[in-house]
Amino acid sequence: MPYPDTFEGYMIKDQSQWSDFEKKEFKPKKFEDRDVDIKIECCGVCGSDVHTITGGWGECPLPICVGHEVIGKAIKVGDKVTSVKVGDRVGVGAQIGACLECKLCKSDNENYCPHQVSTYGAPYPDGTIAQGGFSSHIRAHEYFTFPIPGNVESKDAGPMMCAGLTTWSPLVRAKVGPGKKVAILGIGGLGHFGILWASALGAEVYVLSHTPNKKNDALKLGAKEFILTTEKDWAKPWAYTFDFILNAADMTNEFNIQEYMSTLNVNGDFHNVGLPDKPLPQMMAQDFAPNGAKISGSHIGSRAEILAMLKLASEKNIKPMIETLDISEKGCKEAVERVKVNDVRYRFTLTGYEKIFGK
Repeated sequence: MPYPDTFEGYMIKDQSQWSDFEKKEFKPKKFEDRDVDIKIECCGVCGSDVHTITGGWGECPLPICVGHEVIGKAIKVGDKVTSVKVGDRVGVGAQIGACLECKLCKSDNENYCPHQVSTYGAPYPDGTIAQGGFSSHIRAHEYFTFPIPGNVESKDAGPMMCAGLTTWSPLVRAKVGPGKKVAILGIGGLGHFGILWASALGAEVYVLSHTPNKKNDALKLGAKEFILTTEKDWAKPWAYTFDFILNAADMTNEFNIQEYMSTLNVNGDFHNVGLPDKPLPQMMAQDFAPNGAKISGSHIGSRAEILAMLKLASEKNIKPMIETLDISEKGCKEAVERVKVNDVRYRFTLTGYEKIFGK
């Protein structure tokens, strides 16, 4: 059965065969007064998708359709929807629901709501499992549906819905801007956004990387200096330098974190947005004492933050570095397999949805 009774999507049914996608129909949750149905135009491919389908973050409900960097056109809006109208180009990120009544939701912290619903793999109150954007349509609450500025291309806007927001939120909450020295650790799908945002916010941006051939990209994206962390004693010249390190790497479990923390200024912050499959290295309380540094983390961002991020991207014509692939069994397979081994500069967007799912 076609829309509106069922949606179609590329799903996996076995985490041991995590890159074998099959096009299947699935039933969305019941349409409610503040819901928006979106005909998907394109969807970014996130490291979270790979962690989910491989089982790196544990078991997930199967079959599952991943994808939470969705851009498309609103084709149906509920009777109480006020922020979206039919025909609007909109985006949906990694969160699709929250109670919107608790103190967190009412303080622009709905991304930490204990009743939040993730865009895929999470149960709605009625038991329906949310499915993501490797699909024909998505049904989203209007609060988690965001207008896309006209001059921001859909293929660029897709990855902003998760990777962009995940790096934007901690930077603005840390009041990164002129006079601040910020280091971005890891140049990938997340880290390259971190460079773009920190630079656009006016900070002095440095890049910490173990990959020498990414230096030109780092400087092009807005970094002042590229620091190669495979060199002996690399951290010593940078002691007490950075006010904020945004750790966008996916293999922090293999790092000498104390070495990185030694480059923080007094009361500086080593902030994690990369989420590895394995635990962080063991540390001693004494490791935090020499500069009063701290380790922190965050989860995506709020509606207010994503709207501000899109506004800045529009005003400053900020463009991420994107590769596109046509959606299909083959395209989905190639995308997740290459993301798994970091073979993308620096984010994939799946396109060509009309050819597969029709108009």
